[in-house]
Amino acid sequence: MHERTLRARTTAGIVEGFTRDGVNRWRSIPYARPPLGPLRFRAPQPPQPWSGVRHCHGFTNCAPQQSRYTMLGIGKYQPMSEDCLTLNVVTPEEPAGEPLPVMAFVHGGGYILGSSATPLFDGAALARRGCVYVSVNYRLGALGCLDLSSLSTPEIAIDSNLYLRDLVLALRWVQDNIAEFGGDPGNVTIFGESAGACITATLLAVPAAEGLFARAISESPAAGLVRSKEIAAEFAKRYANVLGVRTRDAASALLQASPARLVEAQHRLIDEGMQSRLGAFPIGPATGDDCLPMDPVEAMRCGRAHRKPLIVGTNADEGRLFTRFLRMLPTNKAMIEELLADTEPATRERITAAYPGYPASSACIQLGGDFAFSSAAWQIAEAHSAHAPTYLYRYDYAPRALRWSGLGATHATELLAVFDFYRTRFGALLTAAAERGAALRVSNQVQRRWRSFGRTGVPGDDWLVYTAAERAVMVFDHRCRVEFDPHPQRRMAWDGFSLAQ
Repeated sequence: MHERTLRARTTAGIVEGFTRDGVNRWRSIPYARPPLGPLRFRAPQPPQPWSGVRHCHGFTNCAPQQSRYTMLGIGKYQPMSEDCLTLNVVTPEEPAGEPLPVMAFVHGGGYILGSSATPLFDGAALARRGCVYVSVNYRLGALGCLDLSSLSTPEIAIDSNLYLRDLVLALRWVQDNIAEFGGDPGNVTIFGESAGACITATLLAVPAAEGLFARAISESPAAGLVRSKEIAAEFAKRYANVLGVRTRDAASALLQASPARLVEAQHRLIDEGMQSRLGAFPIGPATGDDCLPMDPVEAMRCGRAHRKPLIVGTNADEGRLFTRFLRMLPTNKAMIEELLADTEPATRERITAAYPGYPASSACIQLGGDFAFSSAAWQIAEAHSAHAPTYLYRYDYAPRALRWSGLGATHATELLAVFDFYRTRFGALLTAAAERGAALRVSNQVQRRWRSFGRTGVPGDDWLVYTAAERAVMVFDHRCRVEFDPHPQRRMAWDGFSLAQ
């Protein structure tokens, strides 16, 4: 296979990448100093400069997580280390006549798993069509997304919202360096899915992210993952407890513990939290610090978020994935009744009435998907559209194989279109011959609109901006179309609902 090397100069030193299949790739460029030793639980520092040439031909480490989540292929696992603060750059092989728009991707994984090295997130298909593609690693779980700052002592400081600080530094790296790779630092679109979608929406409310991106795409953000400082402190105390240390000794114990032990304790904390809910999930953003002063949706609502164009949306069958894997969503009657146990009878009635046939299985699965994802997209669209151009979508397309398996257009399936999976050898296996055309048409639609939005901030003339008066929704399916407020009962059922106490 024809391959050649090429070099680029970054603010920290020269990086060498390689050219293959019509794109240039640099892998695992450090954007921060490794957060090791005393830098664990501290805000990230810029990378230390190096002399000579740094070889960026292969992926290095992903963030510490359960090892079963690090699989990159059959029998192939990515190594894990706290030294994981790297990003990847993919550019078209042929230099463009002008700086290209930048698409910066934040992977999902519930704040506890995932990696930018996942083969689906390669990004070559996007780059070939005329952008500079960047994908980023950030600290996960207890080492990055669990706010332990309340356990700080006079001797040991622990910073909050580490993963958000990581991503701000990564975006600063993009500002400082992307021109060298042919990208336009004034035209950066951040996009992400699931926890990555929550992150892109949250960055709209992070003051330090001001000026670091021009627009955002949030694919299936989840609801109820934001916690106050007080709730975060309670979770930190519980975490120390799970680790088996007294609160006053926790800071030094946290610095001494192995990453594997911290990850194992975080999973026990999540399991405990599922039993006794303390305002939902323990891991994710905490509000009330310099990094994230306000709840992001609240910041959007009152116009304090960055007023950048936004695409936000969900998939038609979000909940179905969670009936098979990661059984954390309320997708059956027993779980739903428990979810709604503390709500007012009128609220409970309003929510279940919005799902005709409840407690039939399909109504339960729809309710669980709306609780976790659609309600967040609706809230974000309502809040942000009052101050900035906002576009709402619903992704309905599912090839027969996904429909027959009972998954349908479930959580994360829009990524198959975004990253052009249906054009790959594996993607062809998912689509019967007669369906291949439809899969490619839907993929072309999604990519064309993401690309147009990344270039101009408008995802196509026929995709109407979301307003409280019309509530236009772009539906991606065999035939793409705009619908107006397609599910008013379901949308209104969740209005004002919160697990937070």
